[in-house]
Amino acid sequence: MPPSLRVAALVGLLPSVVLAANVTTPNPGTTYGTWDGWGTSLAWWANAFGGGSSATTLANLFFTTETVTFDGVSLPGLGLNIVRYNAGACSFNADPDGDTMVESPDIPSIKQMAAFWTNWESTDPTTSDWTWTVDANQRNMLSLAVQRGAIAELFSNSPVWWMLYNLNPSGSNDGSSDNLESWNYDQHAIYLANIAQKAKESWGVTFTSVEAFNEPSATYWVGTDGTQEGCHFDVSTMSSVIGYLSTELSSRGLTSTIISASDEETYDLATSTLSQYTSAALSKIGRINVHGYEYGGGRRDTLYSAVKAAGKKLWNSEYGESDATGLSLASNLMLDLYWLHNTAWVYWQVLDVEGWGLITADINSATTSGVAQKYFVLAQFTRHIRPGMTILSSGQANTAVAYDASSKLLAIVAINNAASSQVLEFSLSEFATPGTSGALVSRWETQMVSGGIQYEEFSDTFLSGSTFSATFPANTIMTFEVSNVVL
Repeated sequence: MPPSLRVAALVGLLPSVVLAANVTTPNPGTTYGTWDGWGTSLAWWANAFGGGSSATTLANLFFTTETVTFDGVSLPGLGLNIVRYNAGACSFNADPDGDTMVESPDIPSIKQMAAFWTNWESTDPTTSDWTWTVDANQRNMLSLAVQRGAIAELFSNSPVWWMLYNLNPSGSNDGSSDNLESWNYDQHAIYLANIAQKAKESWGVTFTSVEAFNEPSATYWVGTDGTQEGCHFDVSTMSSVIGYLSTELSSRGLTSTIISASDEETYDLATSTLSQYTSAALSKIGRINVHGYEYGGGRRDTLYSAVKAAGKKLWNSEYGESDATGLSLASNLMLDLYWLHNTAWVYWQVLDVEGWGLITADINSATTSGVAQKYFVLAQFTRHIRPGMTILSSGQANTAVAYDASSKLLAIVAINNAASSQVLEFSLSEFATPGTSGALVSRWETQMVSGGIQYEEFSDTFLSGSTFSATFPANTIMTFEVSNVVL
């Protein structure tokens, strides 16, 4: 997740999309996989809000497509179906040597995620060396999400403090050195595997995947001034830990839980890391995770090609920025769908400070103060491109297209991020059956400006032969649903 210096991705830095004759012709003959879904990480907002009186309301808001009343306002549920659960690294007991956790002076308590394994003397999770009552709020939100159909990933920002050279779960002393002690590689794997086993046996949660790292190649995980949990890993260390994790998951019968790696901060770093895994480690990885903090930069296409060549799946497992209008979100997400061809996309903190949060919140005081426009921008994607749909080639970097074969429904999401109005036309001429001429094309609109239209449905667009069009005001996103389409 992003350190405080990540306030980039300003709208003014985003290139406007240049449309070729303003006509988009999706190609049903080119597909980019089945959509796995949309998600959010639970740390740290669930640590603050997961156990309060609003927890169920928030779960309905984020993990269903129902209309939900929040703070007296009716909102469209986002329908997220992926949650990333953070395995904590912090505890305040002394280890058998009498040492205690070293705390960064800048980390707030809400970001100190409680560790289950407090004493290295026993790897047996049924002993008193393991405390399973901690982290109740995050676990509760995890359960609420899973009850609403979400799949879950277990991830780690840092190994538990006593596994670290400097005992500081915010990072090494220089930020660029491995902080996980070499004799604890397997202990980190045991910790994660035991959590996965406990979740399956006691929490009603079977983790789809386990990720042992978070932005591991970064050099900003410095324990002396860190604001969160974090840890640097060299690629050789990652490869070793991945091997141990595979063994520990298998020994517990968790054969359906895949290993994902390595949640690098940028697309280019992810490509570099992928090229350096040992062949043994690569064979044990089921999915490549990457974060989207390169925004409009980086070679998404190069990473996609490398992942495809390796025969792996690809998720954008974390994204966030400070643009409350949602214009940056929509523009960068479109770039992902056009170049990266990921099959899932995860927002970092749905409740966070102004700009970053879909809902503006202070996690330290567990208070909220309004819904950002970017919430409604994201709804244009999450409520219409649904899990199980096939992603089709759109032919344009401002458009995403998904198809549901069972219902013969075609969903098209498009943006105009230019400063002037544009008429955009969509041709379904490449489809065997492009819908029914004259039929209504349902349309939803959100303006990516403060105070603009939030998320409204219109019945003013109709299919003429195999085409339809709409006038997009400046900085607007729209979704269209066309029925009775056959590939």
